[in-house]
Amino acid sequence: MIRSTLLIAAASVALSGCALLASPDPVQLYRFGGASAFAGTGATSACPDVHVSMRRVDFPEAARGDRILAVTGAEAAYIKGARWVSPAETLFEEALRNAFADGGTCTVLSSGPLTRDGLLLSVDVRRFEAAYAAPGAAPEANIVVLLRLVRPGDRTIVAEDRIMVSESAGENRQSAIVAAFDRATAEASRQIVLWTDQQGFQATRN
Repeated sequence: MIRSTLLIAAASVALSGCALLASPDPVQLYRFGGASAFAGTGATSACPDVHVSMRRVDFPEAARGDRILAVTGAEAAYIKGARWVSPAETLFEEALRNAFADGGTCTVLSSGPLTRDGLLLSVDVRRFEAAYAAPGAAPEANIVVLLRLVRPGDRTIVAEDRIMVSESAGENRQSAIVAAFDRATAEASRQIVLWTDQQGFQATRN
């Protein structure tokens, strides 16, 4: 009788464990990068093409992947129940490449070998996080990017710069936070394209 009771108890524990494993917390998938960096600007270009090859966009380890990083002071965590539909670094690079294609600038991103007068662009994202001033407050989507433009032939650094973008979510909701990342990515992409265009054009004149 005791043996039977133990077997029933063990089976109950096993079944409850299976139920927990089979019913994970629901996760909402989000994407960013849909906002056009140059929507409605009517930008046109009268300068000669500047051929640029862009290295793979680099992201800080904590912000890589599909989890949404949140920071409050010195504490960091991931927003529960929310994931990016693809790794954040992939979505950011797609948005940036689209901005280069849509910007109407001098810059032409090359998918093949660099031309003789081509340049190499490094995009190093140092921060990509939802920053909270206090727990429960409306966060800001913060993006910090280090840029470097190099002439590969002699490895001369043509230009370096730092771009910082911050967009308030307005409220502490997942959809509002994602919308803030979308706007921040569009603005960061716009600034990167314009900076590359300006610096690349100057480099072709020197």
